[in-house]
Amino acid sequence: MPNKKLTLQTADGQTIGAYLAEPAGKPKGGVVVVQEIFGVNAHIRSVVDGYAAAGYLAIAPAVFDTLEKDVELNYDGPGMEKGRTLVSALGFDRALASVQAAAQAVASAGKVGVVGYCWGGSIAYLAAIRLGLPAVSYYGGRNVQLVNEKAQGPLQFHYGLRDAHISEADREAVRAANPTAEFYVYDAEHGFNCDARASYDPAAAQLARERALAFFGRHLV
Repeated sequence: MPNKKLTLQTADGQTIGAYLAEPAGKPKGGVVVVQEIFGVNAHIRSVVDGYAAAGYLAIAPAVFDTLEKDVELNYDGPGMEKGRTLVSALGFDRALASVQAAAQAVASAGKVGVVGYCWGGSIAYLAAIRLGLPAVSYYGGRNVQLVNEKAQGPLQFHYGLRDAHISEADREAVRAANPTAEFYVYDAEHGFNCDARASYDPAAAQLARERALAFFGRHLV
């Protein structure tokens, strides 16, 4: 399964890097993987590899490159603090421009979807709203900030019931704003998909992945 680093040009004139993984055979479509606040680190690269293994041309844009090149942060206090500083400086618009550039880079594979985790989960939601792309949002803490905008693309949401970073009220506001979306809640914590975190929940991660793959199987045909 070949993988490589690319350079992308965004519509707003930025140059960013990206990690690309190719499937063994003809792609089923393209998948853009949007990072957490920790950068395109080993975990995110493994997620990209996983989608390529499932048959998709998969790519993770290095959205922080417009601020600082090649950011890879640890899952600890200093990493979280720096990641939060970076996403605050970056904002939604530049992040979405990076996703759009990545989607164009894999468009040769056919239809393109987006999956994002944590902060990236909110960017994936935004991609469904403003770009009309099918999107899977994992525990996006900023999703509630977007509920007044109507999604143009199909959506699937994954949340942890015991997520200390996302309140039940915020979660239910997102559900109410997206009545046609697929919406799943697991007996798990924030970050349950990430095997580099203490909150990793293998069972929840596996079930969510199966559901995400089924979602893309329906919408990227």
